[in-house]
Amino acid sequence: MAKIKITQVKSKIGSSARQKKTLEALGLRKINGTVEHEATPQIKGMVAKVSHLVTVQE
Repeated sequence: MAKIKITQVKSKIGSSARQKKTLEALGLRKINGTVEHEATPQIKGMVAKVSHLVTVQE
């Protein structure tokens, strides 16, 4: 599987509780925080739900 690099670029303040928990599940805690995950369908779905708060690099 390919790896993707996910970076949080916007604050989670004002987001729904579900979106905040999705960011935590991805391992993102602060703005400009970066994590690397395998590009599985589950991770891609989580990224899609918070796509307005993060950027993704293949």
